Amino acid sequence: MPNLDPQQLDSKLVYKLMTGTIVPRPIAWVTSLSSETGIVNAAPFSYFNMVSSDPPLVAFSVARRPDGGMKDTARNVTDTAELVVHICDESLVEEMNKTAALLPPGESEIDLTRLTLVDSDAVAVPGIAEAKVRLECRLESHLPLKADDGRVTHDLLIARIVRFRLDESIYDEERGYVRTEQLRPVARLAGSEYAELGRLFKIDRPT
Repeated sequence: MPNLDPQQLDSKLVYKLMTGTIVPRPIAWVTSLSSETGIVNAAPFSYFNMVSSDPPLVAFSVARRPDGGMKDTARNVTDTAELVVHICDESLVEEMNKTAALLPPGESEIDLTRLTLVDSDAVAVPGIAEAKVRLECRLESHLPLKADDGRVTHDLLIARIVRFRLDESIYDEERGYVRTEQLRPVARLAGSEYAELGRLFKIDRPT
């Protein structure tokens, strides 16, 4: 079994090892609003997960541009302290992939898609109407992440959920359950690979 020290490896290989082994990963499909132009930015991020339910916090990190500058999502969120996190399902994966395009700050990825925007309830940032899950959030914390040489390489954003917006088809209001089999979320693997939900099963926890 290979025994690899990440400090002795090229950063691209470390990326491949991490994205190939830490799978499947949920995808944060984020909309944010430019404080300068009013443009709505949309982008997917697979360095994402929930970190707390009390308070309700999610976290995702955004890689810096090659020149060290913030990408639009990180800049918008740190400027306005608001965002909407969507969960992408199988029916929207092609549209989600279009929003991964690298565009100038004055252009919106939404314009590349057939998606429509809808007003949010608790934040100024619009959400994606077609998404079955919209988590309206406010920025809780921003942590720049540094490489060993001191360069900031990622922006870690922790956001507090202030509204859950759930499509009726996936939410059992009586029991308070999300119907995962109706949501059909997609997950990120390595390279250009994604995964569908697949078989569901239960295992009882030890008592």
